[in-house]
Order: sequence, then C-alpha cells, then structure tokens
Amino acid sequence: MGAGAGGLCAAKHLLASGVDVVVFEIGSRVGGLWVYNNDNGRSVAYGSLRINSEAKITSYPDFPFPPGASLYPGHREVAAYLESYARHFGVYERIRFRTSVTAVSPRVGGGWTVVTAAGVEDFDAVVIASGHQAAPAHPPFAPDFAGEYHHSFTYREPATFAGKRVLVVGVGNSGLDIAADLCTVTERCLVAVRSPVLIMPRMLFGVPASRLLAKLNKPWVPWPVQRTWMRTLAWIAHGRMEQWGMRAPRTRTHPAGHPTFMAHVFYDRIGIRPGIRSIHGKTVTFEDGRTDEVDVLIAATGYEIDLPFLEPDVSPVVGRRVEAYKRVIHPNRPGLYFVGFFNVSGGANIRMMDVQSRWVAAIVSGRAGVPSPAEMRQDIEEEKRLIAERYPSAERYGLELDPSRYPRDVNNELRRPPGSREPSVEPVPGHREAGFLSGAPDGTLGFGL
Repeated sequence: MGAGAGGLCAAKHLLASGVDVVVFEIGSRVGGLWVYNNDNGRSVAYGSLRINSEAKITSYPDFPFPPGASLYPGHREVAAYLESYARHFGVYERIRFRTSVTAVSPRVGGGWTVVTAAGVEDFDAVVIASGHQAAPAHPPFAPDFAGEYHHSFTYREPATFAGKRVLVVGVGNSGLDIAADLCTVTERCLVAVRSPVLIMPRMLFGVPASRLLAKLNKPWVPWPVQRTWMRTLAWIAHGRMEQWGMRAPRTRTHPAGHPTFMAHVFYDRIGIRPGIRSIHGKTVTFEDGRTDEVDVLIAATGYEIDLPFLEPDVSPVVGRRVEAYKRVIHPNRPGLYFVGFFNVSGGANIRMMDVQSRWVAAIVSGRAGVPSPAEMRQDIEEEKRLIAERYPSAERYGLELDPSRYPRDVNNELRRPPGSREPSVEPVPGHREAGFLSGAPDGTLGFGL
C-alpha cells in the first residue's frame, strides 16, 4: 500500500548497508494503510482506527514514537510517525510518488526488470512490500443480500449508517472496531460470529493486557498453559465467551481485542448472532434458526493476497499465503524478497517488518547467505504442516506468524555464512541495485530495496 511501514524499513536498512535504493509508490503520501483516504486506493484506515499493540513495542527499534504519543496511537499519529521515519533515514528522497508498477519479471542471467507507467528499468534485486489488505475477500452469500453491502475495506465513518439496521460479519479487530463505532448511531447493530473467538481486553489493572501476557507467555511455557492464562484474563475482564453467545476456542486462534466492544454487548447495544445460514432479500437466517431484517451488511471477512504484477510462474502466492522461505525469500527466484506478508498474534507488525528488513539487507549486501532451494522448499512445507496442525482453519491462518519464535529464526539466518545460493549485489556504475515495490490497486504496488 504505497510507501508503508514494511517498504520504508526495507529501504532504510538497505541504504544503511550501502545498497542503492528506489521506492515506487502509486500514491502521493508516505504511510500506506495508515493514511486516511490515501490516494493510492489501498488504505483500510477508518476514522477510529488505532494500532492494536501499544506504541513502545510497535515502533521501529531504533526510532521510537515521539514523546507524548498516545498509548495506542491513531492512524494520523502513525502516518505522521512513518513520514518522520522516512525523512530521518533519507528514504523519502528515494521515493518516486505517483508511479505505478505493472510488471516485475526475471532477467536472463540474473536480476529483475520492472515496468512502470514511466518506463522500464533493471534492478539486481526487488523487495515486494505492498501489503496484503487491499483485495477484499467477500463472503459467498454477499450477492444474495438485497440491501446495502460493504466490505470493511471501504468503511470510514459511522454517521453514514445512522438509524439503520446493520449486520457486521466477523469479529477480527476490524469487525470489533466497526461494530463498536456503529452501535451508538444505528437502530440496531448485530454481529455474526461464526468461528470460536477469544476477545481480549485492551487494558487490565491499569496497564495494557499485552504487558501481563508478555510476563506470562514465555517461549518455554506450553501452549495449553498460555491458553489458560489468556482465557483467565479475558474472564476477569468480561466473563466467559459462552455467556454472551460466542464460543471460546479450544485450539489456537488469532485473538481479537477492543476497549469497548464487550461493554456494548453487555448493554445490548450490540447483538451477537452465530454464523449465517442463508440470506433472502434483506432477511438473514442464522445457524441457530433466528432471522433478522437488516438494511446494511458489512463484511469484515479479510483479504486475498493481490500481486498482479507477478506472472503465475513467478508469484509464490497460493491461496491466502505467500510460499516464501521464512516469509521473505522466494525459493526459486534469486533476488526476489517479500516484507510484511504475515499476521502476527501477540506482537507488533512494524517491529516484525524491521526484523525481516534487516535480514533482506544482510543478504543483498553479502553479509549473510541463504539455504539451497531444496532446503527452503522443505522448510516451507514444514511450516505449512505446522500451521495446519495448530489452526484448524488453515486457509484463514495462512499468514500467521509466531512472534516469539520468528525473530530467533531470523537471527539464526543472519549468522549463515555468505557465499551460498545468492551472491551479494556488486555495485554496477549507472545501475540501481534494488527496487522496492510498495502499493497500488492496479498492480502498481510499491517496491523497495
């Protein structure tokens, strides 16, 4: 989504490693999804959007949020923070705004050709950091609804829905935010909850609940024990999920959190419903047989991964996952990297993008090597097996990342001796070493190395 959090830190670390960098950005702003009504067409930011992890653990390790920042900054604070980061580290000057990328293809003999609206250029390496929240995944029953249909991707403010009967489908973080927004202005606000969910409090005992979990959920603590602690904290804050019409998960899930959603449920401003069985006109029939007439249906049902500038034989996208080694390296295409294609449970996305970016810079600059293609493909298959084992709905959790294990894995990779499959990038007079792709609705995503 433009020059967003992943692209900016990839460019920053590459510049610090002595690699020349170009960043292509379809829009006119830095900040990606955090820019409200971003003209790149790929932002999901709505008026009430805030980060889900507190500022001090969300920020880049070497660039904290400024003094006085909110505990959980809103989208305007985050967008301003990202622009400050870009300017501070000299990335801003490397961005080519309003430049759409239409094709990225491997060159014979090595390197990559990038086609933009401005022309054709060659690069030694390409980093794709375009994000994975720009192609809405619509539920199968959406065409059956005769009322006003939206995906959370296009939701911005609650005033548009005042006085209407609204059904929000899904209880991920966006679904919780939107329902909490709407319930004070609508005639009725319902939320359809198909899958088991654990809604965590944002604050507990006067501190962010994540701080308490960080003290309890050490890497060596067995998962069943971690799950019990999470359920206990949720129970202390708002009781059992079952007493409010939801089901607590028995297997791993991606917990959701919101500061007021459950309070609205307590006061019946939000009505909980199970999954949807069928829709006829504006009548929605739920799995328990109840029916409701609604005027508006808002699907908070996630996103597909959209990389249309990559040909099928180059793209590692399979369903809702990117089959790259440790989510970063294309196993069969030297010089093609990915940053930010993950969902992290219990951690901070920006911090994890920085972990990936440091690794990319080490590989491109020749300070770290990579495994053989066969080793990478074997590791990808093992990760797929683990995800399927941990998460029954493997398709939904294709991008899930373990925030405690992943940095350790990358640190081990940083110690891998150089000289393995991919050589370092040697500067070539008059030739740019890296292009950074980062965001655009028509395949003009940004690009940065």
